[in-house]
Amino acid sequence: MTKPINIAEVLNRGDRFASLAGCRVTEVDDHHAVAEMRVTQEHLNAGNVCQGGALFTLADLAMAALMNHQGNLTFGISSNVMFVSNAKEGDLLRAEAVCIADHHKIPAVEVRVTNQEGRLVCHVTGMGYRKAIPLPR
Repeated sequence: MTKPINIAEVLNRGDRFASLAGCRVTEVDDHHAVAEMRVTQEHLNAGNVCQGGALFTLADLAMAALMNHQGNLTFGISSNVMFVSNAKEGDLLRAEAVCIADHHKIPAVEVRVTNQEGRLVCHVTGMGYRKAIPLPR
């Protein structure tokens, strides 16, 4: 019998881009996943607020954790991001992904990225394509 997958461990080790950006998966279960990131100087754009790509990377990692948690390789095929407010250096951001539709091939999720005060920073929706092969460990 194979050992159950620990998706947080797999992604925290294997998603090198998200790791370099300071993002980490902190919670995963059948219904939600959470990733966190502390905004540093390296995340700031020319306007001195967190760059949108950093916010999306955090949300994308939470989506990946939820979509891949059962062990089948799932890739994102569509995402929509809405930036609601800014994040600044020092903010601790939390991306929580919840399942909208857990279709066996095309799962859909929603992610809310909030700061340490619970203020909504961005909202992301996404769909994935779940393959019939296991996620590489």
